[in-house]
Amino acid sequence: MGNLNTIAGESTGTGKKLGITVGQLGAGLYSKTGVNYKVRSGFQYIHSIIPFSFSIDNTLVDFGSLTATNPVTRTNKLTLSNGSAAGYVVTAQENHQLLVPGSGALIPNTTCDNNLCDATTSDTWISTLTYGFGYRCDNEVGTDCASGFTAADNYKQFAASPSAATVMTGANVGRSKRVQITYKINISGTQVAGFYTNMITFIATPTF
Repeated sequence: MGNLNTIAGESTGTGKKLGITVGQLGAGLYSKTGVNYKVRSGFQYIHSIIPFSFSIDNTLVDFGSLTATNPVTRTNKLTLSNGSAAGYVVTAQENHQLLVPGSGALIPNTTCDNNLCDATTSDTWISTLTYGFGYRCDNEVGTDCASGFTAADNYKQFAASPSAATVMTGANVGRSKRVQITYKINISGTQVAGFYTNMITFIATPTF
């Protein structure tokens, strides 16, 4: 018959710790004399092996002064450790397209060279006559970038809030998985001068 894990975790008191799993069959720590391994069975052991953590190495991305038909790229790195038995997902969303708050002037999200890329579909962005703002993901430790970035010049848009799109995901436990996010901007000669800003929000969620 099935079972439901209703309670799990680690309780602490004065000089004591108690691991708890209720509803799971065969929970406990198993070892055998002369054998060089142990079996930790029960959800209370997952968090103690690899605590869930997520970090971004640089939270301010400055493109400096832009000139027409001269694409500019900047990068930052996302690092994640995950002990969840069912993996994790990292999503991203932008609060709005790059804009000058006072005037409302926009740098639109790119649609790539063939007008095919969006928040979920990537496409080639090579032409200096293709304008806008977009990103790509490259694996550094692990292979956890979302699909669509196999080719070196493939880009996507950021999803517009309140929607979000997956940028990094994994089905297995692991330590210090790391990806590089590359942000790209290219403007036309008619782009209005101004100080353009937006906010990209990354949300990391373990899966159970």
